[in-house]
Amino acid sequence: MAKKKAAGPKKIAIKQVRSGIGRPSNHRRTLEALGLKRHQQTVIHNDTPAIRGMIDQVSHLVEVTEVED
Repeated sequence: MAKKKAAGPKKIAIKQVRSGIGRPSNHRRTLEALGLKRHQQTVIHNDTPAIRGMIDQVSHLVEVTEVED
């Protein structure tokens, strides 16, 4: 019988697709808090409400995809 995979937290990939230059400081700080340092960079985070809230704040600057483990 096949072993079941432990159900851990879902992962999401966040890619910065637009620059933070000329944006309000809270948007730039949110990008930094997500770990995005430069344009076209991708980071992986657990899918938590806190991360989703940050993504909502800068949704016009980032692209989000789910990651398969």
